[in-house]
Amino acid sequence: MKRLALAGLALTAASTGVAPVWAADLPQTPAPAYDAAPTQIQTFDWTGYYLGGNLGWAFGSFDNRTGGANLDTDSNGVEGGLFTGYNFQVTPNVVIGAEGDFTLTDLEKTKTNGGVTLTSKSDWNSNLRARLGYSFDRYLIYGAGGLALADLEVEGNGDSDSKTALGWTLGVGGEAAVTNNVTARFEYVYQDFGEEDFNLNGTGVSSDFSDSQVRFGVGYKF
Repeated sequence: MKRLALAGLALTAASTGVAPVWAADLPQTPAPAYDAAPTQIQTFDWTGYYLGGNLGWAFGSFDNRTGGANLDTDSNGVEGGLFTGYNFQVTPNVVIGAEGDFTLTDLEKTKTNGGVTLTSKSDWNSNLRARLGYSFDRYLIYGAGGLALADLEVEGNGDSDSKTALGWTLGVGGEAAVTNNVTARFEYVYQDFGEEDFNLNGTGVSSDFSDSQVRFGVGYKF
């Protein structure tokens, strides 16, 4: 019996020593690998100076009063001009900037009421605006606002009078980077110049002028 017991103990000890060796020889299953979440890479930087041109359609409203006559009239026509400015990309999404533009317009309309004939004109306008935008890499949506200037002229009673009116402007738009230097934009601009007083051979005329523009532009970023 003692021999059988000793033999059993010896077999157990031998098995215990071999088990780790067998475990080392078994194929190991690698830990599963997970791909890192992709990060969005900005490929376009909006910071820099730019210059461009625009073309569109203008809608002008002249609210005219002379004596007791109501000579309100509307006019619309082609407009086109140049713009320039500077953008600064504050964060990957926030863009601020300043922009100026000069636009030629073809707004002219004549109206007769109560025996009085009056012609209203605006040949050009200009804006100096601050811009605030939100970018989606190569795409930018923005709002803009600031000061506006416009040429206003009235004719009637054998005379004419003109002024450069000062007003305010607001607008919204969208812009896309076609290449790293060329951008394209579409925007709506509203201008309000308030009331201006004119004198036509001693007859006073008050004119309240406002203007809306829908325009497409192409710019070059330096």
